[in-house]
Amino acid sequence: MTASPPPPADGPPALTPQATQGHDRQVPSEPVPVRLPQRLSAQASRWMPEFWRRWADWVPIRPLGRRHRRRIAQHLLSLAERDRYLRFGYAARDEQIQKYVDGLNFSRDEVLGIFNRKLQLIAVAHLAYEPTPQIKGRPAMAEFGVSVLNAARGRGFGGRLFERAALHARNRGIDTLFIHALSENGPMLAIARKAGAKVERDGSESEAWLRLPPDSVSSHVDEALERHMAEVDFQLKRHLHTLGNFIDGVAEVKSKISRKASGKSAKQ
Repeated sequence: MTASPPPPADGPPALTPQATQGHDRQVPSEPVPVRLPQRLSAQASRWMPEFWRRWADWVPIRPLGRRHRRRIAQHLLSLAERDRYLRFGYAARDEQIQKYVDGLNFSRDEVLGIFNRKLQLIAVAHLAYEPTPQIKGRPAMAEFGVSVLNAARGRGFGGRLFERAALHARNRGIDTLFIHALSENGPMLAIARKAGAKVERDGSESEAWLRLPPDSVSSHVDEALERHMAEVDFQLKRHLHTLGNFIDGVAEVKSKISRKASGKSAKQ
């Protein structure tokens, strides 16, 4: 399975002051400032700005599973002809897209998605793993493919999905992230170049390789935290969506009752 159907991305530990007192100790009337050792203070000064920058513009990216096949199909089928051409390398027909979605191997591959407030899947990435190296003499790679709805473009969602896919591949011990795209697919190749990938063009097609660093405790913690936060975000959106539908339903019932009452008053 590839990312396209066949044609016809350690902070310092938190330091919490603990108040202790004995029978012979006096408790200060004001809080005592906690002073970090000089080495830890320097580490914190380097780490904290990066931490806040990262979470200030955080995008909830949720792993997708078998139960999301219908939503994935809806997302891909809603792509315009030009977008299908850039995503799959040819103008994929509806039945070809459906066959691609039906063939997704969620046990082996990683499929990631971004939902809007209406729980619409506005961006989808497919990270396809191969059991054997795709190119002789090279280590096994993971192939990346992505699509973003037209209304959601210009927000960096494709780049964020690429970063998250690279993090997942790194944590699975993958050495290289691979992209095969049409040379005219400028946005996709721009994402690869921005991440530091080596891009090679061969006529109408281009290939990009991004070497990934080895996994670490920090990278696994980062991915676990991303998953948890995205799940919390999705559940919050789901409850708000349900509440919104309930409020709309109540408003509709009240409107019908009001219209009936107005009709009776007019007859009288």
